[in-house]
Amino acid sequence: MWMRWVGLTAVAPVAWGTNYFVTHEFLPADSPLYGAALRALPAGLVLLALCRQRPRGAWWWRSAVLGLLNVSVFFVLVYAASQLLPTSVASTVMAVSPLAMMLIAWFLVSERPGIRHLAGAALGLGGVCLMLLTGAEGVSVPGVLASVAAMLVSSFGHILTKRWSAGADVLASTAWQLTAGGLFLLPVAAAVEGPVPALSTSALLAFGYVSLVATALAFAAWFTGLRHLPAGTVGLIGLLNPVTGVLLGTVVAQEVLTVRQLSGLALVLAGVVLGRPARANRREDRPRTPGVALPSAPVPSAPAPSGPAPAERCSCRPSGPPSPGA
Repeated sequence: MWMRWVGLTAVAPVAWGTNYFVTHEFLPADSPLYGAALRALPAGLVLLALCRQRPRGAWWWRSAVLGLLNVSVFFVLVYAASQLLPTSVASTVMAVSPLAMMLIAWFLVSERPGIRHLAGAALGLGGVCLMLLTGAEGVSVPGVLASVAAMLVSSFGHILTKRWSAGADVLASTAWQLTAGGLFLLPVAAAVEGPVPALSTSALLAFGYVSLVATALAFAAWFTGLRHLPAGTVGLIGLLNPVTGVLLGTVVAQEVLTVRQLSGLALVLAGVVLGRPARANRREDRPRTPGVALPSAPVPSAPAPSGPAPAERCSCRPSGPPSPGA
């Protein structure tokens, strides 16, 4: 059961890892607000058409808050960080998110991080640094601030989603967040960036992949994992994001992995395995409370009187359906 949820959750960081390459190669670089809106809104509408559920009660304002955090602000900050920082530095800053998610989950959902989670996070972060940090490029302070802000915003938003997710369908709540985030971005993009940029066929296909796979499918898988796994474990699985970026560069750009990168990859995978949750005892395997005996058969009640009750004998009301208050 644990491996099934881990495998499903891993779809998200793997898809997000491919998103960097697709965005950099095929999408317009001078329209970050429209790029974020066109990524979020179609994904939200597709999921909304699939689940056919509208928000109810508190989920109207919850969807707005989560859409603003997990979609609008996060997508724009990630774009800014990717433009201002080398990929290695931006990915490494985002790789701190497992530790941030553990600490935020401790305060918001009372999930105290265990030694295994902390050790797995430290091991995975060390592996990412070993894979990506080269020291050959400069670091932009605004870029670092944007990347740190993106990491904190997403970590807080994801844990807030976990806290509020009880009683709500995962697909529906994901659709509400993506739709709300896209609707927030559209007027801002129109005011700041002007008309929608002209898109080539390759850009349209890239937006289709980014919206449907790297957003709709990825966020649904991610939030499903948050519902069934500890936040620390989900954060560790997120380390597969930079790993996917390195492997994609190796396959597509025909880059050769060095011994250092292979060692870092091994550390990241070891960190994910180390941070797995302890196997919970099944409910049916738990011993029953001592001293409480369950009857094997219901105790027969006393036979009902053959005649009507005295109150019924004196009742003058005709028989019929019960009153609305019954």
